[in-house]
Amino acid sequence: MTSTSKAFYKPLSLATSIVGGLVAGQIFNQIYKRVGKNDAEMPDPKDLSRTNREVLVAAALHGVVYGLVKAGVDRAGAKGFRALAKEDPK
Repeated sequence: MTSTSKAFYKPLSLATSIVGGLVAGQIFNQIYKRVGKNDAEMPDPKDLSRTNREVLVAAALHGVVYGLVKAGVDRAGAKGFRALAKEDPK
């Protein structure tokens, strides 16, 4: 990757990562509203009134959603960059 391409890709990658994080948070909240026990938000791990199962399942679900969205956003950003710059963002 040329230095010009690299200079262009870094801020683009940062912006798409931020948007991806926000999207992942919204997706997680929507899923958790449907599967959580009448909770709109992920349980706090320090809240000892919650069961271990609740906290760990919510954390695992959060990780899966975040990982999938991040991979999808990074992949789409790389493909978009390749379409514009005609080179891979390595």
